[in-house]
Amino acid sequence: MRVLGISTSPRLEGNSDLLLRRALGGAESAGTRVEYVRLGDFKIAPCIECNACYTTGVCTVKDDYQGLLQRMLDADRLIFATPVFFMSVCAQAKTLIDRGQCLWAHKYILKRPPIAGRADRRAMVIAAGGSKGTKQFESIRLTMKVYFDALDVCYAANLFVNQVDEAGEIEKHASAMNEAFRLGDELACSDSDPPKKPVTVELF
Repeated sequence: MRVLGISTSPRLEGNSDLLLRRALGGAESAGTRVEYVRLGDFKIAPCIECNACYTTGVCTVKDDYQGLLQRMLDADRLIFATPVFFMSVCAQAKTLIDRGQCLWAHKYILKRPPIAGRADRRAMVIAAGGSKGTKQFESIRLTMKVYFDALDVCYAANLFVNQVDEAGEIEKHASAMNEAFRLGDELACSDSDPPKKPVTVELF
């Protein structure tokens, strides 16, 4: 079992980043091999909408995307962490997601077999935002649902935490850190059938 965690936050050790590290700790405690990736360490350009992938199923923009995509496809479990910016995922996360147009083309235009080539891959989303409002996570749910569908991975769980803004503030939120560890452990070791909809923990 391989678990890949992707931190999309522009802040090193920001709140979503720290929650991700805690979730990976939970996955590792279950005996799985975990890998942490910070998206800011990769050079990934925006989608240029050339539509070449409608013919090939492959993105023609050459940068670090191809290597990261392969790591995502090789993982049995994926944990995607993002801060909330303007009621949605951060710009770094959206750039990665938009490059997934080639995945959508592979699946829905070219109608090719699942790109990962195996079943029962599952994913979890971690999102942390500073607003007191709860609607800040609605766009994230929809965006990640569509993205995970293109990746042929089951959307299994969410951890949403609001009213955390200052870097590292989440470490004072014991219940959030505990839930991240628990959900990471459950994501890694679950042998039950994939859920029909994501299990969601909201700490408001």
